[in-house]
Amino acid sequence: MGLATDREKTAHLLRRFGLGASVEEIDYYSAGGYSRAVERLLAESAEEAPLPEPSRFVGPNGRLNPADATAWWTMRLLATRRVLREKLTVFWHNHFATSVVKVGAPPLMVGQIETLRRLALGPFEELLLAVSRDPAMMLWLDSAQNVRGKPNENFARELMELFTIGIGHYSEEDVREAARAFTGWSLRRSQGGPLGVSAEFVFRRALHDGGEKTLLGQTGSFGGEDVIRLLCARPETSRRLARKFLQWFVRPDPDEKTVERFAKIYRDSGLNTLALVRSIVLSPEFLSAGAERVIVKSPVDFVVATLRQLGVGELLLESLPAEGPLPRRPLLPALAAAQAMRNMGMALMAPPDVSGWEGGTAWISSATMAERIRWASALFGSAGSGRASVGFPAERLFAGTPGPDQLAKRLFEVFDAPKAPETLELAARAASARAADGTRAMAEAASQVVFASPAFQYA
Repeated sequence: MGLATDREKTAHLLRRFGLGASVEEIDYYSAGGYSRAVERLLAESAEEAPLPEPSRFVGPNGRLNPADATAWWTMRLLATRRVLREKLTVFWHNHFATSVVKVGAPPLMVGQIETLRRLALGPFEELLLAVSRDPAMMLWLDSAQNVRGKPNENFARELMELFTIGIGHYSEEDVREAARAFTGWSLRRSQGGPLGVSAEFVFRRALHDGGEKTLLGQTGSFGGEDVIRLLCARPETSRRLARKFLQWFVRPDPDEKTVERFAKIYRDSGLNTLALVRSIVLSPEFLSAGAERVIVKSPVDFVVATLRQLGVGELLLESLPAEGPLPRRPLLPALAAAQAMRNMGMALMAPPDVSGWEGGTAWISSATMAERIRWASALFGSAGSGRASVGFPAERLFAGTPGPDQLAKRLFEVFDAPKAPETLELAARAASARAADGTRAMAEAASQVVFASPAFQYA
């Protein structure tokens, strides 16, 4: 353990703020040293891939169903070259957890994900305002039902409890007053368009309570925008967000002194997320031995990373027709990935509740570990009845026919697996036992050992 070289530091950077550390990405980002890697990542210097628009995932009925919407995002995760932005889109999706199950309109979920992606690295206040006006969020937390004389408190409560200052820093009266401020915020839905349905934010002045309100010790004729501004100015917001960033990207148990230091950096930047990320990745805490491989991989970190490390995203893009609706067959890797992540406990666009996924050690159970091991079969073999599989041709990884030891070593390199002689030996033995069945069978067996190892569960 220990991040001694620029290459090791860059791999660590990509595990946390990218979508896994593939050999090719480590080569690209680490050229010129770690500081240069940080600048490349933050400046999004990689030219974006030609990713298909969501309209190409629309089914024959002219509508985008939930599976299509998830396939669209999964494909972006597999093939994007702007890995920091996409990783933060996943982070903000968990923070502003919204589920298609209640929203009922996958096109609106696509719209929300695109908003999160567009504003992922900018000022938090701008992101919060956009999400507060987002049609999917408004349906999720009943904002459109919040009218003068009958305020609905759902959004106001979650805005304070989960999105900004947190429990213990507001009163029930603050919730009621904030709900009054958001009255009149509504949406207008329409049928048709490239995704089958669309919606937009509207302010219905006749339904707004324009009276005086007292919120968090301040009094005025506040509207929703004023509430957002007041909450973003509170030190509790920067503190809560800084802690969450540290828990997601540095270590699960940051001390309060460290949290406060990064909270101040965030506040002083005007809650600019790019500034916070920059300060984190250049900090001694991020590059310390105590931060290396201590974050339990989410299903995105596990599934998407392994596919990207095999180059599946680029191969997938090359297989797609240049225009028109996308056929199902080339999308199988994205469909397999979405299914696997769901089986591991992370159904994108369908978090369990408004608080999002618990994360950390909650990702690991006997059931989810079985799914993580089974992912090796989906990658190289047959995933089983009712399961989509990738069927990656493992022969592509080798110049000739590999022996068990060579194959195991290569897979350790490809999958960025921690150096563990015992696991490497077990993987080679497993590959040897399947040698008569060919390279794919050997890769499947060796990968099962790697994916089952305790050390591989950590990014």
